[in-house]
Amino acid sequence: MAVERDLRNRNWWTEFGKAATRAKASPLLLGRAADGKGSGSSGGGGGGDGEGGGLSRRLGLADLILLGIGASIGAGIFVVTGTVAHDAGPGVVLSFALAALVCVPNALSYAELSNHFPALVGGAYMYSYSTFNELTAFLVFCHLMLDYHIGAASITRSLASYFITLLQVFPVVQSLPAWVGPGGLELLGGVLSINVLAPLFLVALTVILCQSVRESSIINDIMTVTKVVIVLMVIAVGCSKVDPSNWTPFAPNGATAIITGTTIVFFAYVGFDAVANSAEESKNPQRDLPLGILVSLLVCAGLYVGVCLVITGMVPYFELGGDAPLANAFREKGLTFVSVLIDIGAVAGLTTTVLVGLYVQSRLYLGLGRDGLLPSFFAKIHPDHHTPIVAQIWVGLVAAILAGLFNVSHLSHILSVGTLIAYSVVCACVIMLRLNPEVQWQQLEVQPSDKGLTRSQEAVVCIVSIALSGFLLGLCYRTGAHVAYGIALLMVMALLAIPLHTRQEYVRPSGFCCPWVPLLPVLSIALNMFLFAQLHWEAWVRFIVLNIIAILVYAFYGQHHAGANTTLNQHSPLYQRAP
Repeated sequence: MAVERDLRNRNWWTEFGKAATRAKASPLLLGRAADGKGSGSSGGGGGGDGEGGGLSRRLGLADLILLGIGASIGAGIFVVTGTVAHDAGPGVVLSFALAALVCVPNALSYAELSNHFPALVGGAYMYSYSTFNELTAFLVFCHLMLDYHIGAASITRSLASYFITLLQVFPVVQSLPAWVGPGGLELLGGVLSINVLAPLFLVALTVILCQSVRESSIINDIMTVTKVVIVLMVIAVGCSKVDPSNWTPFAPNGATAIITGTTIVFFAYVGFDAVANSAEESKNPQRDLPLGILVSLLVCAGLYVGVCLVITGMVPYFELGGDAPLANAFREKGLTFVSVLIDIGAVAGLTTTVLVGLYVQSRLYLGLGRDGLLPSFFAKIHPDHHTPIVAQIWVGLVAAILAGLFNVSHLSHILSVGTLIAYSVVCACVIMLRLNPEVQWQQLEVQPSDKGLTRSQEAVVCIVSIALSGFLLGLCYRTGAHVAYGIALLMVMALLAIPLHTRQEYVRPSGFCCPWVPLLPVLSIALNMFLFAQLHWEAWVRFIVLNIIAILVYAFYGQHHAGANTTLNQHSPLYQRAP
């Protein structure tokens, strides 16, 4: 009996290992044209897997740019700019500029992969599934989804609060019960926090998203344009009240405060995955997705820097702070009407952030439903509206329950893990997909060489080691360790990058491609892990616990259902180039 049990355990681990290391068939890369099969609206769109046909390609370049802006710019542009400026001084301008600069390699990596994986939704999940393996892709999905679920509920709570504040200019709305007004009605010692307005917002947004993507895109376009116009008006009006003497000293607390500010505002640029997940609904994904990612990043950076210059020029930096620093600055200058505009812009900004977040979540669930890692009903597409109806209702329901019953803003310090993981994995995907000629990549190099590790395995070891070194460097900075430790870790990373450059051969694909591979993606991975080390320690605990839970879910469900929807060692028609 003991022998049989031991044999069963070995067989289980063997099957688990085989399933976990499965990968999507390599898409058509490196300029090789599609043969035309499957590149129509059904094959190229990947709609054949879900019931009711595929998604419809309705999004143009302007829609994608506004989608990225809508995902990135919320009420934070009116709040975070001032709160960070309170510590960094006028140097907050450099904090936002450096954060945008750090995001550029991430954006370039997303742009390259969106150009060469244009046919399906999935973003970072789909890229890692095709590049690495099934388990890595599932872990990326789980971390992103936790960020999206909690983020949607938390932001909707803020949206309800701003909305009530905006309505309180009318006397009839001055007094509202706690379960309607800002905050919520706390029960059971604060375990429950009832708010009925936030779920109503989520229901309305879910109904909009269940319609055609064109309708939801129009709503996002209108509200994003509204908030951008308001931000530009705030900048224009504020310029007339700027006192240049307030910009001196520029960095009152030194470079350390500016770098710390960079680690905080980095998460103001999070629109890449939203644009990448719209691949199946873009009219011309290979051209528009890279442009949408990069242009939205540049626009967001320009708006953030503009607001920072105005707010630090209007009011001395040490007077900034509180819940509404920008609005307070304009009130002090006698421009009360601008504070009303800021509230309107905050409502519009938060609405688009939630709208885009729910949109991305449903497309991720759609991708996993198609692949079998989640139940297949998530892949159901409405025959008339061409939207993932079940997935969209599910993500709206989860967010509504969280926002209606709990004050999840207390969990904000454990967020952003999924963002950093997704960014790092996408950068690693660029390196690995460039690594070998196409014929070698199609064979997946699964046969180890007689000399030990294959070239792909060597590259993975170097990338993981660089990521770990970047994390340790971040810990050294966070704990104030001696500078010698930081220099030593930088030297280790440089040594690890040398074999990536000298021992590997990289192929430059056609179309848009990230420059300076592997240097730029490797630098981006190190910076992402440096920022990961700056997160709250509970975020690290969340990373470990969620990985364990995700592996268990995959072991007992995902690995047994994904095989039917995955292919190995041959091209899947789902990954043909989009028309």
